[in-house]
Amino acid sequence: MATTAEYGLGEHTFPRGWFMIADSNELGEAPLALRFFGREFVAYRGKDSGKVFLVDAYCPHMRVHLAKNTTSYIVRDGNQIEGDSIRCPGHGWRFNPQGQCDDIPYSTHAIPKAACIKTFPVIERAGCIWMWHDAEGGAPDYDLPAFAEWDMPGWARWRIDHLGTLPVHPQEIVDNMTDYAHFVPVHGSLDIEYFANEFEGHIIRQFFRAGHRTLVSEAGTLETDTWYTGPGILQSRMGGQFPALMMICHTPVEDGVVKVWHAVMVKVADDSVDETGLEIARGYQDTALAAFAQDFELWQNKEPAISVLQVLDDGPFHKERIWYRQFYNPRTRAGDFHKRVNGMHVTVDRRASAIAAE
Repeated sequence: MATTAEYGLGEHTFPRGWFMIADSNELGEAPLALRFFGREFVAYRGKDSGKVFLVDAYCPHMRVHLAKNTTSYIVRDGNQIEGDSIRCPGHGWRFNPQGQCDDIPYSTHAIPKAACIKTFPVIERAGCIWMWHDAEGGAPDYDLPAFAEWDMPGWARWRIDHLGTLPVHPQEIVDNMTDYAHFVPVHGSLDIEYFANEFEGHIIRQFFRAGHRTLVSEAGTLETDTWYTGPGILQSRMGGQFPALMMICHTPVEDGVVKVWHAVMVKVADDSVDETGLEIARGYQDTALAAFAQDFELWQNKEPAISVLQVLDDGPFHKERIWYRQFYNPRTRAGDFHKRVNGMHVTVDRRASAIAAE
């Protein structure tokens, strides 16, 4: 495990961006305790609006944790969530969605102005809960992905694969985007025709076309378009008989430790998805998860690559690491990193010869 400072990424310990923090199914009637970015949070679903809210975990009164309690009568009686507000299980102080205390049930005096808890931008989308993290406290400077397939006819919605934590800095995971040389020995790719990366602002893309030992027929090719939206959300479109969208998310828990999720949506019909279609989609997801596990095992057992002993055929690790630094520095500097990397970098292009051979 290595830290942000050891990689020399920038001023901030944790990156700026949208990050997954929970599966929607994890959030029931009780508040949910979470730990990310080296601190404690509490997520809860308002009873009035049904919206998800994310707040600092500790009540400003006596620093009681808002979610880690099962024995208080406030919790036992089901009174912890009132409307869209949350009560502290210690003394019953109630905080509205803006984080302001609006009720101290035993007090006959005015509520102190300092009686507030910090709130954080959060969106529920595509079966996941996402938060905006920014060490500078700024509003989002790019949009959360739409995940439009979630509501499209014929697409089987993904299940969320919870993969737990990895004792690895996210820099090592993002390196995979430019790692051309690992596809053959790790994933079983054959006769790679095309591998390229495009850097554009907060997005990095990977374009890949090759045969495969098991995923396609002997004469077929696997073609993917893979991209990160910011530092922690990867999506990959995969063609074929059943078009699919894979998602991999990683979110820092501590400096040098991440939590990881995986999911796949598959288009299995023109309209509604039946049990047969859902079974096909789950098979696709299991296959994709097995391929991702090959990367996962490498990360679980490697030492930090503070610098890459790079050869020309590796892929543009140097550009990717410059791109990644934008999220660890003040947002006013983002343009400086964009200028250094924006554009297309082609590592391999054998498409003309492959078409001629056909």
